Amino acid sequence: MDHKTFLAQMPPDHRQALNDASAYWGYLHLAGHCAAILVLATYVALALPFWGIAEVLLGISLIFLFTLEHECTHQTPFPNKWMNEVVGHICGALILVPFTRFRAFHMAHHRFTNDPARDPELAAGSPQNHGGLFKQLSGLPFWAGSLRELLNAARNPDPAIYIPTRLRPRVSFEARILLGIYALAILSLFYTPLLFWLWFLPVVLGQPFLRFYLMAEHGFCDNSRNMFANTRTILTHPLVRFFAWNMPYHAEHHTMPQVPYYRLGRLHRDIKTYVKHTANGYGRFAWDVLKRRSP
Repeated sequence: MDHKTFLAQMPPDHRQALNDASAYWGYLHLAGHCAAILVLATYVALALPFWGIAEVLLGISLIFLFTLEHECTHQTPFPNKWMNEVVGHICGALILVPFTRFRAFHMAHHRFTNDPARDPELAAGSPQNHGGLFKQLSGLPFWAGSLRELLNAARNPDPAIYIPTRLRPRVSFEARILLGIYALAILSLFYTPLLFWLWFLPVVLGQPFLRFYLMAEHGFCDNSRNMFANTRTILTHPLVRFFAWNMPYHAEHHTMPQVPYYRLGRLHRDIKTYVKHTANGYGRFAWDVLKRRSP
């Protein structure tokens, strides 16, 4: 069964139950995620024992704000549109993923999932050996590409094909605002190194974990229009799902993008027998990837 057949057979009352939004769950989740960041940042700032480990954990908790930003593009975490907009922009600023641009990018990804010619997520290509794999996982191509895109967008309305013409002035304005914020943040380092230890370094350390997580979503899946075949679900620990805002249930998300993230576990129970690509944890996926790469 493909995802379209599944959706056509879904009873309307069950669809409605999956789509029902909570008035408070997103706020509780946000409070928990922010509390983790605050605790880890305080630990690092006080240079408590083994603070270097806390630095990496802080980086992971910060960089996985990407998954919250991603959810905000779908307007599912919070019942108010303005809250999704505000949180999405803040998350994007913290991790160098401008929200307006990313929303256009991500909507194109949903329309053309794993289509080699039209899915913008595939534009960077797939690493063909271990060297290319580790380079991609380092995050260096991401940082270089994101900075280049930001500078280009700040100079002129962005020409990327997936950005509608009406949004290009907004993308350009957003880029200029972010460059101003980053310039002020860099200038602050002349007075205190605090942002280096609590923001700049952590997101660099956390980026490889996000790169690997994103590779698992669609890497080595089918180039087809069937969401049960072109997207992977990872069965992982609840703590990982918490920081990833339930996006390891990724085939579920692509099957019904309008379903709030906190109901994806319920949708998983409905479709788990149809999903072609799954993995029992990210360790298992990593092993499969290494076996695929030539030395």
